[in-house]
Amino acid sequence: MTTVQPRESTPRNGRQAELAAARLLLDSMGISAADLIGASRSRAEIPTFAQYIPLVREAVGDGTRRVYGSYWTRIVERWPDRRLDEVTATDIHQLVEYTKANVVARRNSRGGRSAAEHVIAALRCLYRHAEDDGLIDPRDNPARKVAKPRRQPSTRQAVADERLAEIHHAAATTGDDPALDTLLLRIHVETACRRGGALALRPRDLDPTQCLIFLREKAGTVRWQPVSPTLMTHLRQHASDRNAGHHDQLLRYASGRPITRRRYDHLWTRLGNELPWVATQQISTHWLRHTTLTWVERNFGFAVAHAYAGHTDGGGDGSSTSTYVRANAQEVAAALAALTGEHHPLA
Repeated sequence: MTTVQPRESTPRNGRQAELAAARLLLDSMGISAADLIGASRSRAEIPTFAQYIPLVREAVGDGTRRVYGSYWTRIVERWPDRRLDEVTATDIHQLVEYTKANVVARRNSRGGRSAAEHVIAALRCLYRHAEDDGLIDPRDNPARKVAKPRRQPSTRQAVADERLAEIHHAAATTGDDPALDTLLLRIHVETACRRGGALALRPRDLDPTQCLIFLREKAGTVRWQPVSPTLMTHLRQHASDRNAGHHDQLLRYASGRPITRRRYDHLWTRLGNELPWVATQQISTHWLRHTTLTWVERNFGFAVAHAYAGHTDGGGDGSSTSTYVRANAQEVAAALAALTGEHHPLA
């Protein structure tokens, strides 16, 4: 009688069994193959802050670069040779406290809370890019583990009518270019736009037939905003007098050179010298936005004020009802007509 010998496992079968056992072990530990691949990355491949921050600067928009740029510079000064994976949440807490202790003290300072918020936001932006580039695992991102300080209510408020009249009078009677400064004030009072929206205006953004201007503001938001016939006339005249090309920046100095944010700084510094209460309260262009939107809300309701401001968050009150009660351009134009006392084509 012939005895059948058991068949020996081939090397291939043994390999498959080992892999199956390894997968079972990894699954029980909550580890994936991708985790092992990421862990095998050489530490030498992780860049330092001095190496990586310049790359992120080039990858973000102008607005982000302007807000976070100074904080990235401080981070490079403090951690030039440290790799991204060497910083811990405790290190970030220490950097926040250092930033708060060395912030430039201003009249409206709040103990460095804003600086602390911005340095954390700058690091989150930086590490978000590192995650996208596969340099940092989201679970190892130290910036995610540090909470921003709670934001305090803004001290900005609506400017009273008589005070607003003082601002307009001072702008019109002082300085080297009253025509430019009064035009700037009227743009912001009528439209409640931000500085970036006004600076981005081009002659091609003017619709004189319907008295609309096309605003481009932060986070890439855009909208057609009603303006009075008087403001439209002055905007077109300004562009013509100062040789602004159809696709070029509209707001310009008398020499024809485009203005920058420094013109706003210069304007409010001068107004602060003429009107001490402006300097004391740190009045700025954003106060004009508060002034207009407060008036619109009081007289036309929240939905119209929300649309007038160009907000796109669905209503801001957290309810689904706001999705269905959005104001349209005609309602915004009606509010503008009441504000300026001029008829508007869309009202």
